Amino acid sequence: MKKLFLVLLVCGLNTTLVAQIIELDTVVVSPIKYKYLFEVLDDDIDKSVKDLQKKLAEFDVTKEDYYNDEYNGYRISFYIPKGYAVATYDKDGKLIKTIERYKNIKLPIAVSNALVERFPNWTVDKDVYQIKYSEKKWDSKKTYKIKLTNGEKIIRVKTDEDGNFL
Repeated sequence: MKKLFLVLLVCGLNTTLVAQIIELDTVVVSPIKYKYLFEVLDDDIDKSVKDLQKKLAEFDVTKEDYYNDEYNGYRISFYIPKGYAVATYDKDGKLIKTIERYKNIKLPIAVSNALVERFPNWTVDKDVYQIKYSEKKWDSKKTYKIKLTNGEKIIRVKTDEDGNFL
């Protein structure tokens, strides 16, 4: 019994003594504009839109080859198959404002519920999601322009992110 206990003790000590050392080649530090992400990022929005918005927040214009601190600002365009975003950065790399437009993305639950409640038997044919963010106002405006069809009938409606019709 003593030998078994001694063998288990030695084996237990050996496994804790073997450690793995991980060396990192490079560490990348990039600024993130949390104000922007806090305002525009939604959980139930299309993943490709979320990814683009994260890229907007992580983008650092001061690290680019074309950067020159003599310019007052930069307007950078980002594109994905479902839409685009145009972002304005100041000379220090701070995100000032964005204008974003995406087509035919998955609608948020609040907007879908509002449509079903107000327009039963209608189907969404097309939708356009627009975001206007301004750092100065610390605000964002999100709207959905939606084309509904019911047979031969067509209606165009506009809602905000909470499903309120405008």
